[in-house]
Amino acid sequence: MSFNESKIEGRNAVLEAMRSGKTIDRLYVLDGCQDGPVLTIKREARKQDTVIKYVEKERLDQMSETGHHQGVIAISAAYDYSEMEDIFALAEKKGEPPFIVLLDNIEDPHNLGAIIRTANLCGAHGVIIPKQRAVGLTATVARTSAGALNYTPVVKVTNLAKTIEELKEKGLWFVCGDMGGTTMYDLDLTGPIGLVIGNEGDGVGRLVKEKCDFVASIPMKGDIDSLNASVAMGVMGFEIARQRLYKK
Repeated sequence: MSFNESKIEGRNAVLEAMRSGKTIDRLYVLDGCQDGPVLTIKREARKQDTVIKYVEKERLDQMSETGHHQGVIAISAAYDYSEMEDIFALAEKKGEPPFIVLLDNIEDPHNLGAIIRTANLCGAHGVIIPKQRAVGLTATVARTSAGALNYTPVVKVTNLAKTIEELKEKGLWFVCGDMGGTTMYDLDLTGPIGLVIGNEGDGVGRLVKEKCDFVASIPMKGDIDSLNASVAMGVMGFEIARQRLYKK
């Protein structure tokens, strides 16, 4: 049984981890493998709604650090995920309108860790990430968050656009950070709010952006046209914090 940070290799080790209740972010399985133990692992993964990636043997060999992956490698979460209710409970405990950061396609663990740390410091009550095409709560994320994961709930959802619709029913409105939007200083960013941030390459996806009430841009004076996702989140997150402070 091999645990290197958040990587688990081998059929017995992966199945043990799943059945013990360990949160598995992603399961890599040898494409076409129909062995009984592997089918059992896949069944368990589907029960737990774990993302399964089918890959070639070469990919598993590259990922493996023991050389004995037996056709399966699981990436486990270093921290347990929270529930949506935890975010609202934290906002209520602090006597503040909910402030949630939603991340679309953040794949760099250092970026995710930095965003969770900054979200905590600017007063956000939680972070929401999607299951697909995004990094989970790996050991690198935990380290980069510098302890913020102990205080800021992180919730993983299947569909970000649907989640935004559900949160709108709870009274939140949503602002999406993107170029070409209204300058953030010209928007009222107070009240129950969701701040949506995408990755540097593609930004926020079209379906998610369409669900947002406003698109806000950060005024920039330099010669390049985009900020690192964690920096963009920090700039907008602290503008929300500033507006909340001075609206009181």
